[in-house]
This record gives sequence, structure tokens and C-alpha cells, in this order.
Amino acid sequence: MAQLTRRELIKTFGALSIAAGAAPLFASPAPKKRIGVALVGLGYYSRDLLAPALQLTQHCYLAGIVTGSPEKIPVWQKQYGLLDYNIYNYNNMHQLANNPDIDVIYVVTPTGTHKKFTEIAANAGKHVWCEKPMAMNEKECQSMINVCKKNKVQLTIGYRMQHEPNTQRIIQFAKEKPYGKIQTITAEAGYNSGSAGYSWRADPTLGGGAMYDMGVYPLNAARYTAGEEPIAVTAKMASTRELYKNVDETTEFELEFASGTRAKCATSYARSMNSLRADCEKGWYELNPFQSYSGVQGKTSDGIQLAPSPANQQAQQMDNDALAILNKSPILVPGEEGMKDIVILEAIFKAAKEGKRITL
Repeated sequence: MAQLTRRELIKTFGALSIAAGAAPLFASPAPKKRIGVALVGLGYYSRDLLAPALQLTQHCYLAGIVTGSPEKIPVWQKQYGLLDYNIYNYNNMHQLANNPDIDVIYVVTPTGTHKKFTEIAANAGKHVWCEKPMAMNEKECQSMINVCKKNKVQLTIGYRMQHEPNTQRIIQFAKEKPYGKIQTITAEAGYNSGSAGYSWRADPTLGGGAMYDMGVYPLNAARYTAGEEPIAVTAKMASTRELYKNVDETTEFELEFASGTRAKCATSYARSMNSLRADCEKGWYELNPFQSYSGVQGKTSDGIQLAPSPANQQAQQMDNDALAILNKSPILVPGEEGMKDIVILEAIFKAAKEGKRITL
């Protein structure tokens, strides 16, 4: 088969992104049942994004909640009609093993608690969707993978960007090289945060700090844009405000790849930034913004516009993940993918602490 031209390749993926507005990108024939999802942790992301997105999904639905805040329960029950026996707290969530309404536990709590809740869910025989970053370190990630395998349940990491159509084009470009060899990648994600209300973001034991919270966006993006794994990393970290004295407020890091590609990345609680760019031998392409909840868009050096998808990102992600369960098909972002980022993340911290290049 003749190799597609750049414009033909992009046009093909453009058609897919339009279709994705109506259905998941990897949709299979509609299954006969829907996946019941229980959200663990009812903070902003669950309340304002995941729960509303579950009302838009085709293959899963909000079946229950797990919360440590009893005052939130009547609000959620009134809004979503949740039944009393589908309401749990952190101390009794192991009893989910006896609830056939719930198929998946979606862990949406601070990173430092991901291992604990994943293991409870898996031991209860439930599939696990875990928000990014996967865990605090490689050892925790491996433990999560092991317990899910032992209980024959799926473990999926919530990298919504890998489900997003324009991001999938970038991933495909890494394979097709429509603009020639990738020379440099620039990936940045951050925002100006001054709120002490998000206290866990300043707590190193819970996964606070810019690198854990936001840094996995440019880290994961550098890997999927390059289409290969890094071989070395350098990094530096800084904190200027009292609120973030115990964590990194800003982290800059550089990844080296065996092909010669280099990725310059940054993340911060002090600066707003949201862009991804690949400079190649025969041109460039970029997404700006590249990790927003909507409106991910970009362009290429030959004038092609990468228009944003109308699909709800969280709904698209959860539908794809639900189909993987229903069809027993491959997971788009399995636990092993989440662990790869954490291994590199640990090396980034080591590189910043020791002030030297760390090989991977």
C-alpha cells in the first residue's frame, strides 16, 4: 500500500475525530449492558467533570459513590438518584464485593491514596479506573498491577488525553513521521495557583507539587509524541512561595531519547502554560492548548488546522474504558503505562536533587 501523504494522513484522522463526537473512537458494536461506576472521592474532578460526563456516556453510568464526607451524600443522591445501598465510605468500601450494581471503582483521590483504594477495589473483585498519576513510586505501581492481576480485574489509568482525537493524531505522527524525523519536543503544563484550599497539593505525602500533579502531562506527552522511551533525564526544581515550601512549585526537565530526539518540558504552579510542539526535519506540528478539558487544537507547518473535537473528553475516556471491560479487549492506557511515567518521575526528582544527568 502506498504511504499516505501528510495531508491524507491528517484528513483521515480528521474524519475519525468527527465520528468521535458521536461515539468513542474505538467503539465496537453496542454491548447489551452498561458498566456501573462508583466514584471514590467527591472533590472537584468527580463533582464537576466525571459525574456530569457519566450522564453523557453510552456504555457506563454512575451507579454509586464512596466518600469520607457524609454531608455530600444527600446532595449527590438528590442530583443523581443514587440508592442508599450504593453509598459507601472509606471504611466499608470493601463491602462493594457484595454489590452487583457496581462493576468499576474509579479512584479520584490524591495520589498518595491510590494504592490503598485500588487494592481494596481489586480485592472486592471490581475493575479499577485510577486517576493520574498512578501512584507515588514504582513499588506502589507494581503492587497495584499485581493485585489487579491476582483478582482478574482490569486496571486502567485515567490519561484522558490519550483518548482525545487530536492527541491521537500526534501519537500516530510518531509512527508515520509525516514531517520527517522528530528533532525536538516542547511540552509545558501549568497554572498560577495561590489557593491554600487545595491543601493536598502542598503535601508531599499525598502527591502534592507541580511535578506529580501537572508534570505527568508534559512527561506523558513527550513519550507519546516521540513514540519511544527516554534513556536519560536532567531536571531542576524550585519553590518561591511559602505555600509550596515542602514541594516543587516549578519543575523543568529534559528527556533524551535513543533516536537523538530531545524533549524540553516544564510544569508549574506559578505560571500558566499549556502547549505541545514537535519540530521535525521537514516541518513541525503543535497543539495549543494540549491538555485542557476542551478545545484541544493545533496546526502544522504546512497550514493544516487541527480543529477541536466536540466530544466530552471524560465521557469519551470512560466509554472507551467501559468497552474494554465489556468486550474483554485491550486497555488503551493500562497500569503498565502509568508505571512508566512514575519510573521516569522518580528519576526526575533524583536528577533535580543530585544536580546531574540520570540514565534510565
